[in-house]
Amino acid sequence: MQPLFGRVIAESSAPPQVTATPSEFLFQVHLDQNDLSSFRFIATDFKSNTFQAVKSRQQMEDLRDNIGIGGSWSEFVDYIVASLKSGDVKLIIEGASSAKLIAQKAKGMPRISILLGKLVDGAAGEAMANISLELYKEFKDIQSSLAEEQANKYQLKNIVAAEQEKNANLQKQLDMVLLPRKHKSQKIIDSKNSDSTSSMVSQDSPDKRATYNPSSTKVPNRVVPVHRRSKVRGAILDDTEDDP
Repeated sequence: MQPLFGRVIAESSAPPQVTATPSEFLFQVHLDQNDLSSFRFIATDFKSNTFQAVKSRQQMEDLRDNIGIGGSWSEFVDYIVASLKSGDVKLIIEGASSAKLIAQKAKGMPRISILLGKLVDGAAGEAMANISLELYKEFKDIQSSLAEEQANKYQLKNIVAAEQEKNANLQKQLDMVLLPRKHKSQKIIDSKNSDSTSSMVSQDSPDKRATYNPSSTKVPNRVVPVHRRSKVRGAILDDTEDDP
């Protein structure tokens, strides 16, 4: 479990008329260095109020039973982390010597409530120093991750630029190969189109139209031979008179 940090405005359980101006607190939750199965909860305003609680695994198991969260231990730890990261975290100041850190993953879900005791003198100073060092480590880790991400981004940008240049060169080479062929093909097409057009014009010329004009193929009127002419029908007049 990585250390968790959060900011919270402290509230007081005392009546409003005697409540001091709300203080801004920073809280930290991490595993205890002396016992990695124990949790350490710290909340401080870096002034005169620093609270802390160390909870063993058995105490955390009892807390889980009290609030009714089932599942495995790792699932319970995940729930604690999610609750502290949810933004719904409160610090209730209960008198001069204690405070309560309350976190809830979502509305309607079980609440984690941890009672903290006030630290004084050297213990309070040591707790504030530890939080400051942990915050600095967290800052350096984030800074290192950001620098690494920016370096990867710059490297990726260079790779993309190199690939684009490579593709552009390949396209130029491809154009040099295909362009003459394209021009040759276009010339062949133009030549065929020109031949086809010339043929059509030739076929449609006046001489061709005259040659193939249907009206020019009409058979002219011919004189019908005498033996094929129609005989004139009617009486035959004869000047010779027959004797009675």
